[in-house]
Amino acid sequence: MLIGIMADSHDNLPKVRQAVEFFNQKKVALVLHAGDFIAPFVVIRELKNLSSPLIGVFGNNDGERKGLKEVMGRIGEIHLPPFTLEKEKRRILLLHDLKKLRGCQVDQYDLMIYGHTHQPEIKREGKTLLVNPGECGGWLTGHSTIGLVDLDKMEAEVITLP
Repeated sequence: MLIGIMADSHDNLPKVRQAVEFFNQKKVALVLHAGDFIAPFVVIRELKNLSSPLIGVFGNNDGERKGLKEVMGRIGEIHLPPFTLEKEKRRILLLHDLKKLRGCQVDQYDLMIYGHTHQPEIKREGKTLLVNPGECGGWLTGHSTIGLVDLDKMEAEVITLP
């Protein structure tokens, strides 16, 4: 199962559009967003065009949570972080800020997806694959990045959007 991951889109509609097109082209089975969508219009205008289901968590800059919850309810799900899900017998933890994770045993999960730092990172801690896709929006670093995770192989890659 191939999943798309993104975080920190920060209202950059052209980059979100590119991410959606990329995920649709790759035929991902699911897209996970690790927070900081910012405004509900990002979901309405661009993320609604995903061919796959969308699950996200709130980030620290997602101030309009009521509006985000309403529009996400039409096309997917949004949750308070951390959020646990299971796909293909893999236990996945989706959150925004890894540093705010307290009392969690990393080895309870096969995959942890996070954002917040705007820096792409792929690492392993024991059996757990930790992935930060970097910032889709590209405002802070000047680089717009997203990620792919192959749940069968438990491999991840970061993709730089043009």
